[in-house]
Amino acid sequence: MTEAPERTPFDGPQMQGAKFERADMTGAAFDGVNLTGASFWAVLSGARFTDTNLSAAAFEDVNLSGAVFENINLAQAQFGVITFEGSEIRDANLSGVSIRQATLTGLSIENAVATGLRIQDADLTDARIDDCKLDGMTIEGVPVSELLALWREHRG
Repeated sequence: MTEAPERTPFDGPQMQGAKFERADMTGAAFDGVNLTGASFWAVLSGARFTDTNLSAAAFEDVNLSGAVFENINLAQAQFGVITFEGSEIRDANLSGVSIRQATLTGLSIENAVATGLRIQDADLTDARIDDCKLDGMTIEGVPVSELLALWREHRG
């Protein structure tokens, strides 16, 4: 007899506006879920978000260490007092995302659209940005294009 595939409680449902408060959701798997406008005040370390809509979601005082986000929409999402240590974000829409008071050590972001992304009061130790379109990007109000032009001019 063949057993039915194991399903998680977060596999496919419409969960717009859901609130997850004071929950330990370590290792939770969200697959194909519509979480538009959802609110998270939870432990989500090791969680996996795949093919998930998290647009306008709010993550406040959340541990996302080791979490994986793949093929997701995070447009206009808000992250505050957050830990992303060792997390991965791939194939993502990060347009208009706001991240504040964050630990981003070891965070890996690949193949993402990040137009209007704002990061404030964050630990970016050992951060690395490669092969990215940086038009209009600023650090402390200084255009990155100007910083790179000066660096290239004086490195030789």
